[in-house]
Amino acid sequence: MFKNLFKRKPAPIAALAKRSSGLFSTHADDFSGQDGAAVAKRREKLARLLTLPAPVRITRQGNDVATFDANDVEDSVKPIFGLGVAGISETQLMWYASQGFIGYQMCAILAQHWMIDKACTMPAKDAVRKGYNITLNNGQKLKPDVLDYMREMDEDKYDINFNMQEFIRFGRIFGIRVCKFVVESDDPDYYLKPFNIDGVQPYTYKGIAQIDPYWIVPELSSEETLKPGGIHFYEPQFWRINGKSIHRSHLVIYRTGQVADVLKPSYYYGGVSIPQAIYERVYAAERVANEGPMLAMTKRLTVLNTSLEEALADQDKFDERMNWWVNTRDNYGVKINETGDTLEQFETSLTGFDELMMSEYQIVAAIAGVPGTKLLGTQPKGFNSTGEFEESSYHETLESLQTDDLNKLLRRHYQLMIKSHINPKFNLQLRNVTPVWNELDAMTSLEQAQLNLTNAQVGGTLIASGAIEPEAELKRIIADPDSGYTGLTMDDLPDMPDPADDAGGSSGGQGGVAGATKNVEAPKPRAVAVKPTPGA
Repeated sequence: MFKNLFKRKPAPIAALAKRSSGLFSTHADDFSGQDGAAVAKRREKLARLLTLPAPVRITRQGNDVATFDANDVEDSVKPIFGLGVAGISETQLMWYASQGFIGYQMCAILAQHWMIDKACTMPAKDAVRKGYNITLNNGQKLKPDVLDYMREMDEDKYDINFNMQEFIRFGRIFGIRVCKFVVESDDPDYYLKPFNIDGVQPYTYKGIAQIDPYWIVPELSSEETLKPGGIHFYEPQFWRINGKSIHRSHLVIYRTGQVADVLKPSYYYGGVSIPQAIYERVYAAERVANEGPMLAMTKRLTVLNTSLEEALADQDKFDERMNWWVNTRDNYGVKINETGDTLEQFETSLTGFDELMMSEYQIVAAIAGVPGTKLLGTQPKGFNSTGEFEESSYHETLESLQTDDLNKLLRRHYQLMIKSHINPKFNLQLRNVTPVWNELDAMTSLEQAQLNLTNAQVGGTLIASGAIEPEAELKRIIADPDSGYTGLTMDDLPDMPDPADDAGGSSGGQGGVAGATKNVEAPKPRAVAVKPTPGA
């Protein structure tokens, strides 16, 4: 067992000092102890990492597309490279430069891991779970028959909830998600022209097609690459899908982690994906978690003190003895050793290891923007004792997804549905509707009861002070869906007294719906029958 160990020559100290590479990016080799040729090679590799691909510009003549390299143009954007910029060392610069785009295929491979998939899927489902209501732009609700038909179309024909979830989920996986609205048009250049709702004919809107980014190619015109002051600078004018160019106005595009203009070509005009942001931290967390069972099985270290000279003198005998030692070490009974040998046992403390492991997972959750309590399904340890701040921050993230990204998808979807199906069927002239999302925080029954009590006290105070009439408070209760009195009408309620007729109405009110109470007559004394005393 130790035969080769004793015969092996120890490595020179200088060689050990150079052996600094590891499994993590921060443990990559540095420039220390390397000769000039090695340093030059490393700097060449660093230069390749920092040299950005030049954007490809498109010139269009009808349906013909001619491409050429922007480097051939005098005033094109050139990549800038320099070592040691702003005092950053080459080792650190190499580490930051290596954090570039990892490729869409690699994003898909990494998303197979349970934690990365959950970090991408959970916000998509949570943002959609509570649902939304549809109103007109002036705040009015649609007629019930129209609203029911739209909901039926959303569920049966367009599966809008699934499309919203996939829009966010794969957008987080790839850093970009492209949605194309499928419209059957007689115009062969329908998608080549900018979007025009008046060009949509009745019953031609078929649904939403979502395309993974490796099936699409961005196309930029000279205006998008040569005019930094333009509105659509470095924004592709067309996206080529299945060999056909589609104008950007026909698409709704979701990006995560927008990058600067100088990096957009290297990201194919997408964003930084969640797998790219967390893959190294996920690996570190899983490595730490796997250390748990290994530590549990090796936390007891036994040391046998023996004569090293005798062991080296008879290597075969020593190997035989060590094999016997290993075979009898875990007998859960009595350990026998020879006279003169001393036996020691060292215990590895596992105190705090669970917090260390959970902290690694919470770093993953923090980068992904999801609460560690939801990602892991357990109580937080290490960073936070309650997780309340994480939950409130997470809801802000979901609200941003709803208002900034999902609303764009829904507005275009309902714009096409109204023009294609609703107006022809119901003979209406609707243009647009507005989705209003339901609250993400659902109150418990106790919290709702406390809120109703507070509202009732406020209403009673306002009535008692004469600020509002009792009928106004009654209407508020009937209109509030959580008051418990939603189904009532004004005819179902008793006549309310006028506080002005109540002598003590303005000073002694105790709150509540009525505020002031009627003067109640004192109860009349009841006659009590008294039995006659015997002999009276």
